[in-house]
Amino acid sequence: MIIMEIGIVVHGPDVVDSGMAAKVIDRMRELGNVSVVMAGTIGKTAVLDAHLENLIDISKSLKPSKCIEEFFLTKDLIILLNHGKTTENGLLFANIVVSRIEDRNIKPLVQIERPGLSDGKVIPWNFKSTNEAEKISEMLDLELEDVPELVKPISIEDHGHRIIRNVYGVHVGEKIMINGIIVGFAESEDIRIISENGFIREIEGARIKEHGLEKLHGYKNRIPIDLRTCWIKSGPLRSGKFSVRRKEKAPETYGKTKKNIPDANNNANTAPGKIKAVIIDHEAESTFELIGDADIAVTIGDDTTDLAADILYRLRIPVIGITDGDLDGFSHMKHIYPGSVVIRLESGNDDIVGKKIREDIFDGKTAAEFDSINALRNNIFRLSKKLIIFRKDY
Repeated sequence: MIIMEIGIVVHGPDVVDSGMAAKVIDRMRELGNVSVVMAGTIGKTAVLDAHLENLIDISKSLKPSKCIEEFFLTKDLIILLNHGKTTENGLLFANIVVSRIEDRNIKPLVQIERPGLSDGKVIPWNFKSTNEAEKISEMLDLELEDVPELVKPISIEDHGHRIIRNVYGVHVGEKIMINGIIVGFAESEDIRIISENGFIREIEGARIKEHGLEKLHGYKNRIPIDLRTCWIKSGPLRSGKFSVRRKEKAPETYGKTKKNIPDANNNANTAPGKIKAVIIDHEAESTFELIGDADIAVTIGDDTTDLAADILYRLRIPVIGITDGDLDGFSHMKHIYPGSVVIRLESGNDDIVGKKIREDIFDGKTAAEFDSINALRNNIFRLSKKLIIFRKDY
């Protein structure tokens, strides 16, 4: 008897926080052997919160489309498990994912969207998967959709030096992020981002966060971006709507193991009596991959410090946060590991100081060894002391 091999790509925290990821994975075992991977940093924190790291692999750093393509090589059925803000948002997200797959017809590919809810659906993304989708629909009591036609997922109006990008699926009040940096707050569901010669001039339907735009374009360095290809996201990183079901856990209940946390750039063992530190510079989405076996992280940027500190709390790792913006919530941060310190600099200086830290303290590298955490902290204080407005110790 041939046993089906099933690969499940989980996306986002909500399907984990709701408890449905574990339930769906368990039911899919009735169809065959199951391998599960999480795509997305915030989803990985949800996996840790739910203590599912032995069930869902959080060691990879791949986009959902790449996870699917990897499973195409070894699995008989691939499932994309998601919980969008609405069913329509979930379908739009999957459309973007599938459009990035070189050939979506290689193996059966099924989306399970918003399981456990009345508007949840099962969507076969090719005709090879219609039988499996029908079985899954009956098993989970979810409505079965027809195979969708792929539509152009990103709407661009290209006028040469002037680019307009329409952003869909936005709800009023949500944050708008470009390449991981918050640049505005939605005041409408119709969002149009307008750039001229690579610089954003206007966000129609939103209140602009000027500091975010300055940071996005590198302050005085004036770095242009390409609206046609950049990563744009709206909404909360983690909705919290399932927080009643999710119990807050003390940091000592989380486990940092070599099995579950990737060791991307720290292969050598730390010398005796030394500590290892890494820099996370506007790359909060790569925190799991960057941290390796480090003892502390230096985080550059307001949003990066906010997100990375929250992630590293779960791994029992403190941060030295370098910030310069209007994010004043650090003094009230719930999830920041003891021994951390957040430094607020004069506006526009976190990138400058971050570069100096990398060059002068880390010798131009992303990871380095130091005599102690205090030694590293004191070096950073000395380097940035003229620009410090305040500091907060945890």
